Amino acid sequence: MPYTGEVQVGGPTDTREIDGLTVTKIAVGPYNNNAYLLRCTSTGEGLLIDAAAEPGRLIELIGDTHVGMIVTTHQHPDHWQALREVQQHTGAVVAAHEDDAAGLPVPVGHLAVHGERIQFGDASLSVIHLRGHTPGSIALCYDAEGDDDASPHLFTGDSLFPGGVGKTTTPETFTSLIDDVTDRLFGPLPDATWVYPGHGNDTTLGTERPPLPEWRERGW
Repeated sequence: MPYTGEVQVGGPTDTREIDGLTVTKIAVGPYNNNAYLLRCTSTGEGLLIDAAAEPGRLIELIGDTHVGMIVTTHQHPDHWQALREVQQHTGAVVAAHEDDAAGLPVPVGHLAVHGERIQFGDASLSVIHLRGHTPGSIALCYDAEGDDDASPHLFTGDSLFPGGVGKTTTPETFTSLIDDVTDRLFGPLPDATWVYPGHGNDTTLGTERPPLPEWRERGW
């Protein structure tokens, strides 16, 4: 079956093979959170994005994959309810931005920095700090280097969804988020960039680009 990114809590995962990487998406918990298991295809090394809920299902998903790092996209509790159990099972280093690290239930072993690359096996993700939904929200971008036909793959947490940016609490935090999403995602990345959000279905930057001015005008 071709990958659609349409997963439901309690339902099957969805997996796709892209250049150098396998991405498996699963929906967990009462808030329909997405978690993503990434595997380097050449080494088998894994990385988990958002141990959100249902630790048993996430541990089953991981199986015998060696997961050396769990990246938490931001500090909201629905994105780390399973973090303690999954970290204990895997022994993985927990990564998060320093502005959100104190909100996590376990020590953060790697403070993610805007612009750095997180390596696992022969694959790597670039860290993009998106301020607004929380102070330390991050997105992670995979771009197969040296492959002209490969489109970037972007894991956005709760900062970007189909139809708009993530929830903010003040006009100032909305402006911060829409500015960062515009400048740090839509600015440098092409329309073909595939977007994997923290909840719900996938999208692309090309699909979401035209209504950007409307989002800014409406203020959410």
